Amino acid sequence: MSETSASATTPKVKTRLPFQRSCNEKNEKGKLCAGHLKRWYGYGEEIKRLHGENAEVYRCEHCHTIYLPAPGFNSRTGTLQF
Repeated sequence: MSETSASATTPKVKTRLPFQRSCNEKNEKGKLCAGHLKRWYGYGEEIKRLHGENAEVYRCEHCHTIYLPAPGFNSRTGTLQF
């Protein structure tokens, strides 16, 4: 397997900004992806090992970039109560 094909299949890991709901990754032409960030439960063993068994992980629905929560930001996993 060549180096370029290996890097194309490995998703990029970024830190999510507070209240960020869409992807801010740019493609090779500089166009913004703007895909919706969805909670992802199918992450692999590497993320479980690095960030814990119940890590809050989001993934872009278009480019599959992985987003981890912002440091010091409260988890958004609970149900909102009014």
